[in-house]
Amino acid sequence: MATKDAAKKGNFFKRVGGFFVGLAKKIRDKFRDMFFELKKVTWPTKKDMINYSVVVLVFMVFMGIIIGVIDLGSGKLVELLVKR
Repeated sequence: MATKDAAKKGNFFKRVGGFFVGLAKKIRDKFRDMFFELKKVTWPTKKDMINYSVVVLVFMVFMGIIIGVIDLGSGKLVELLVKR
């Protein structure tokens, strides 16, 4: 009976240890796959990045102006409705 309990305990520790070893291998494999995928990426040139950044900044300013105008208009509308 004592050997059966010892075998179960040993089996338990083997399973737990195996889990952590398998987990480490899975994490390592994911990082290795990510590394190889990033080597395949075609990165934009400096000129392209500057162009993309300018487009984004112009769009943000444009949207800020539109949202500001809508906010001012809706504020004035609420003022008119509250005064009556």
